[in-house]
Amino acid sequence: MANTYTQIYIQIVFTVKGRQSLIMKAYREELHRFIAGIVKNRDQKLFAVFAMPDHIHMLVSISPTILISELVRDIKAGSSKFINEKGCTHGKFNWQEGYGAFSYSKSHVDSVVKYILNQE
Repeated sequence: MANTYTQIYIQIVFTVKGRQSLIMKAYREELHRFIAGIVKNRDQKLFAVFAMPDHIHMLVSISPTILISELVRDIKAGSSKFINEKGCTHGKFNWQEGYGAFSYSKSHVDSVVKYILNQE
């Protein structure tokens, strides 16, 4: 798409299956880096990510050539595999089905980033 310019900012939220508190602080930063890699490998931009024990928030800028559902699918599949292979939890880790996706204007990016990074 020559000469195409977009600004699409999406906050994505999804939870651990059963809203169990399984994401441990000890693995949080490594999980954040792993998710950042997935987003980067899909040629999208990650502004912020923060994993709470039972859910995760992130803000991404996406191009119109990718479906939000495909990006979320890749993040959830890759990160659950990562968590299981690393042994970050006792038992099998799964994300709950579904997700929330909320769009924001550029003027709200800074406040959404602050919100995400100050989840604790």
